Parts: sequence; structure tokens; C-alpha cells
Amino acid sequence: MAAEPPNATCETTTHEDETVLAEVSRPTTDPRGVVVLAHGAGGNRHAVILRSVAEALCAQGLVVARIDLPYRRRRPKGPPSPSTAAADRAGIVAACATFRDEAGGGPLIVGGHSYGGRQASMAVAEDPELADGLLLTSYPLHPPGKPDRLRTEHLPSVRVPTVIVHGSTDPFASTTELADAVELIPAPTRIVEIEKVGHNLNPDRKPTAQLTADAVMDFLLVSP
Repeated sequence: MAAEPPNATCETTTHEDETVLAEVSRPTTDPRGVVVLAHGAGGNRHAVILRSVAEALCAQGLVVARIDLPYRRRRPKGPPSPSTAAADRAGIVAACATFRDEAGGGPLIVGGHSYGGRQASMAVAEDPELADGLLLTSYPLHPPGKPDRLRTEHLPSVRVPTVIVHGSTDPFASTTELADAVELIPAPTRIVEIEKVGHNLNPDRKPTAQLTADAVMDFLLVSP
């Protein structure tokens, strides 16, 4: 288990260039690693779940970049298109390259919520060197009511330690379905189940963010 540092004071600034738009929370202490998080299909970098998780992770000494995916930079509302998913993965790759040097000798962890996490997992499957760990909140295993349409083809190619945070009533995956899917990942995995919550993980009412940060520190953080 990684040693727990005292809660760090964090400062958040906006980073914007041609390829990356992010809110970046940095601890005032020396960073222990970097986390890049992408939002779900209906959200953006200001999503409540991302802000809550970023706050909890930064308090543990990690730099956290909450990014807008390329489709969201093109238009402020609406869902992503399957035809531009590869461009969204490219945006995640670009963000990892942008912030990797801030890891302070620690790991780079990539992930996100729902669609953003799925695209991050696909990017890691395509390039195992992209990140040292994967953090997925509410992985959308299948569309609601369509358990036959599993999004698992790439999981056997995920070769980095993975934490998945899952709501027990999430219509995108039952606990049993998710556990079966995770068996396809050849790397070490941990599922963190949040009781009596759905796809949004309800971070305002549940200890979702702290449980997520605890799992990251315990399972994904590699001390420099």
C-alpha cells in the first residue's frame, strides 16, 4: 500500500493549446504522479464526478488534468459520434504527452467517466506505453437494456493495472456482468463498488471520490 501523505493544498488553472484544453489541479507539494481524466458523453471537463475525483486525488499529492475531449471542443453540447471516436482517443494521447513531465518521477494514470473512460481504455489497449495505470468510473459495458452489445473487444489488450469504480444500480453494467468482463483484462484489476448508486456515481451524496482516491493510492500509485 502506498503511504498516505498529509492532504495537499491544490491550485487549479486552465491549460489550453491547439490540442489540449484542461483544468489542471496541482498540489503545492512535490507531485507523486499525474492523472488525466476525460468526461462522459454528455459532459465536459467541469463534470461533477471529474471535479470530485480530481479534488480527492490532488489532496493526495497527484496532479490531475480534467480534459475536454476533441468532440466537445468542436461543439459545446450533444453526444460524441462514433465516426470521431479515434480523434477523441488522439486527444487523450495528446493530453498524456502534455502532462507526463509533471509526474515527478511517479506514474501517469489515464482514464475517465463512462465514454471518456472507454476511450482511454481503448487508447491504452492500442499503446501499452501510453500510461502506467487506468482509472475507469462507470465503464459503459453495454447500452442500457442491451446486454448483448458488449464493449469488450479491446479489453484483452489492456496490460496496465486498472481500477474500475462501479455503481451497484448502473444500467450500463450489472455487478456480475462487469466482473465477468474484467476477467478479460490480463493485468491486475480492482473493482470498487458504490452501493445504491447508478451511472453518475452520485459523488455529492456518496463517498465516491474518496473511495476512488483510496483505490488509486493503494493499487495504482508507484512510489518514485
